[in-house]
Amino acid sequence: MKIAIFLPNWLGDLVMATPTLRALRRQYGADVRLVGILRPYLADVLKGTSWLNEQWCYDPRNGNRDLHTLALARRMRAARFDMAVLLTNSLRTAVVAWLGRATERIGYVRYGRGPLLTGKLYPRRMGRRLMPMPMVESYLDLAGALGCGQESPRLELATVEADERSADRVFERLGLRGDGRVVAFNSSGAYGAAKLWPVEYFGQLARRVVAQLDHDVLVMCGPKEREIAAEVVRLAGSPRVFSMADQPLDLGTAKACIRRCRLMVSTDSGPRHVAAAFGLPVVTLFGPMLPIWSENPTQRADNLMLDLECIGCHRRICPLKHHRCMRDLTVEMVFKAVLKLMRDEG
Repeated sequence: MKIAIFLPNWLGDLVMATPTLRALRRQYGADVRLVGILRPYLADVLKGTSWLNEQWCYDPRNGNRDLHTLALARRMRAARFDMAVLLTNSLRTAVVAWLGRATERIGYVRYGRGPLLTGKLYPRRMGRRLMPMPMVESYLDLAGALGCGQESPRLELATVEADERSADRVFERLGLRGDGRVVAFNSSGAYGAAKLWPVEYFGQLARRVVAQLDHDVLVMCGPKEREIAAEVVRLAGSPRVFSMADQPLDLGTAKACIRRCRLMVSTDSGPRHVAAAFGLPVVTLFGPMLPIWSENPTQRADNLMLDLECIGCHRRICPLKHHRCMRDLTVEMVFKAVLKLMRDEG
């Protein structure tokens, strides 16, 4: 038996899908071939885990036509999949699964793709509106529809030896301490500016973590966030605050570096889910998105959110221009949350 799994397109969503991958492997056993279909930039996320037999890259906007829709459909037809499980909600992926002639096609009925599915799940609603629910539960409901038993929502990732050796070199080059007394900061977010906490606040927080908690600070970043990470270091003005701006920025190295830290402070973006998957306590700063979408009872977390009328607007840029959801979230509030999680951890 062969099953294609269309994986989420965002880092955080893919990490939140790991309990579902674990459930599918447990349900179908070692004899069933599970193929994950995902964006190329996410190829390293699941390295070190054992749920998938193969990963196929797919990106309809990539310049390489071998990654486009028709190429993937042809590849699927040649492989003769018995089933396609759609963790994505797009019409396009349902079309690919149909063109790829997967015998069964399981997914949520959204965006007009119902006629293309053989196994249909309907999202929970309040009247005409979708009912907010944690993404990890939404994915696990798909696993349940396929007969999978109850599965913990615990997120899970792993590293490989090459990741760990790369992280060794990063820690050595930067001079980070190796006793675990490192706090990771994630100051960026691909979603949009509305999710960003002011860079000067991160600088002030880093200075307090170093001076009052005797921890180093490592500012994580992706290729497009180097300047923000470097600016946090400059504003902190401390020799114990470091950034990944001039280090390898592959996801494997990032995973291994995050795994070594004690705690993360993060905007509501993908790296915070990576931290949670390695068991780190996480302080998350919420504004345009509500915590309900990523709630997980297995995590040690403090989700900070202000009581504003405009909170949870889902906009990429603040439509009111004041950005109070982030600017009014003070450094003192965040520092107290860091201190509490550290005390709770012991």
